[in-house]
Parts: sequence; structure tokens; C-alpha cells
Amino acid sequence: MDRSTREQLKFELTASRQFPSWLAEQKLSLAFSTYQAGKLFLIGLQADGRLSIFERTFNRAMGLYAQGDVLYLSTLYQLWRFVNTLPAGAAVEGYDRVYVPRIAWTTGDLDIHDVAVDGNGRLTFVNTLFSCLATVDENDSFAPLWKPPFITKLAAEDRCHLNGLAMKDGRPAYVTAVCRSDVGDGWRDRRVDGGIVIDVQGNEIVADGLSMPHSPRWHDGRLWLLDSGHGYLGYIDPKSGAFERVAFCPGYGRGLAIHGKFAIVGLSKPRDNKAFQDLPLDDALKKNDADPRCGLWIIDLESGDAVHWLRIDGVIEELYDVAALPDVIRPMALGFKTDEIRRVLSVGEERSWLTEADDTAGA
Repeated sequence: MDRSTREQLKFELTASRQFPSWLAEQKLSLAFSTYQAGKLFLIGLQADGRLSIFERTFNRAMGLYAQGDVLYLSTLYQLWRFVNTLPAGAAVEGYDRVYVPRIAWTTGDLDIHDVAVDGNGRLTFVNTLFSCLATVDENDSFAPLWKPPFITKLAAEDRCHLNGLAMKDGRPAYVTAVCRSDVGDGWRDRRVDGGIVIDVQGNEIVADGLSMPHSPRWHDGRLWLLDSGHGYLGYIDPKSGAFERVAFCPGYGRGLAIHGKFAIVGLSKPRDNKAFQDLPLDDALKKNDADPRCGLWIIDLESGDAVHWLRIDGVIEELYDVAALPDVIRPMALGFKTDEIRRVLSVGEERSWLTEADDTAGA
């Protein structure tokens, strides 16, 4: 590899001055994915207070969901379940979480976007290719759970570009889509103002007129989301269905985690292709005399101010999802490109080979 190629592959992470202190105060680490570079990043703190940046390679890393010691990640044709192998209070080489990939469902290339787990422990994901919500299946690529009322057929056509999922009270509650098209790839013609939010339980559209909305999240009695094509974080007014803007984001917003009163927004530089061209975001950036950036944007939901940031420069220009990891100081994960996966072993609780009925029969 020549020097010019190495230079092109470089990337650099820089943070606002108080970003590490904020992570320490919040007792928080962060995870984010980038399908462009095929990476899962874990951001925490070293013992001296400096940032810890850990990455692993997973082809087309996209949807993230964190729940306790478990982390889910969707990739090109698989959906992974990682489990932390360290007991509470333990650490290995300064890391207090070691996420190990334990289970993978091979789904095929469904273009899985947001991922979540419902109150019954059922894995639920946005199957963007088939325009539906789905779950994993032991025998098939997926099992459909719900589709928008305007989608007349489950077909591998990405009709409306269903992308975001918000859970409420342990159930799928709201989804976002780029439009309500019922024809293959129809969403590309409705990017500017065709965006919608659908109430899954009510089976009705509750907000429209958005531009490529993403990442709906229910938090503190409000439905928050990113109106990505306009460049804003905001929430849906439950009475009018209007999108109430709270903060401008200098980039294409995609990926949202909320921790307390803070929103962590993933930002991407718009791609130089038709899907991202001629969006209202272009004019909004010019109005604010800003260049689009890639990284994390931390917003105080009470004031709308951007209080901290993490900026990524170089080969990585797009992120997809963000997850908050509460009570985690310094996380790491295992992948398949290095040899650690062979040597990290853990033993589960001892279980009897005999069932209770077997014990009784042998007495």
C-alpha cells in the first residue's frame, strides 16, 4: 500500500474540550455504527480521563440496540447479539465491558435499519427491503410482524424506505418512512417532503411533510425524531401532528440515543448521489454558514443547545446508529479479524442433564 493510499484511509476523532468530563459525570459510554466503513465504535474513558476509542469490523454495520449487558447489531446479512462476559465490578486490561458476539441470525440482505427488543424479549427490526417490521425466525430469513396500511404486498422492493422504530411500554409504537409509496423504490421521488410518522398500534399516519425522517425515540412522554432532510432534531406535537424543532444539526442526522436530558445525535456528511442531493438541508447549512460534519452532536433537550461534540474526519463520512451505554466506563468488543475470539472463554451456570421428570422416574 503506497503512502497516498494510507493517507486516504486515515481518520481522526476529535472532541469538544469537556466531552470526556461529560461522559464521566453521566457515567456513560457510547456506541455507534458506520456501514460506510463497516465499523462498530465504542467510546469510553481511560483511567487518566482521556477518551478510549475501540473499534471492530462488521460488514455494513447499521442498527444498534443496547439493553443491560446485551448489545444487538445488524450487518449486511446477519443480525448479531453480543453479551458482556465480565461480572459486575470486574475489569480486563482497563475495560469494564467485553462484548462477545454469541448469536447471529443469518437473514440475508434485508437492509435492516433500526433494531429493538420488546417487553417479551422478542427481537424486532425494521426490514427496509420488505417495507415491514419483522422478527427473526429459526427456519426463514424473517417473520413479518406488521406493515404500513398503504403497503399492499410484502415484496423485496424498498417501496417507502421504512427506517426508524420507536418502542413505548415494551411494544413497537411508531415508525418513520421516507414516504407512503407503494411502488418499488418509490421513496426516492418523495425525499423532500414525503416523510411520515406512523402509529403502529393505531395503524395511521400521525405526522407528514417531513424530509427523510429517521430514528424516532419515545422519551419522557414525547416522540423525538430527526427530520434529517431539513437538519433538525425535534418532537411531534401529539395534538396537531406538527414537528416541533428543538435544535439544528450541522449534518445529515441519523442515529439518536437519549440519556436523561441529553440527546446524542449521529451526523453524516451527505453523500454525493441522488438520494442526498437537493435536500432542504443544503440551504439550511448555507444559512448557518456551516459545512456538514460527521460525528456525534450532544444536545441539551431543555435548552436546545449543542453542549458537546465528537467529530470524525477522514475516510469515515457517514454514521448510521447510536446507542447509550449507562454505567459503563470503558467498553470493548470482540470481532473476527483478530485472535482474541479464540481465547476469551466463559462458563455458564451448571445445569443438570436430567429433567425433573427423569429424576422422579429413577427414584
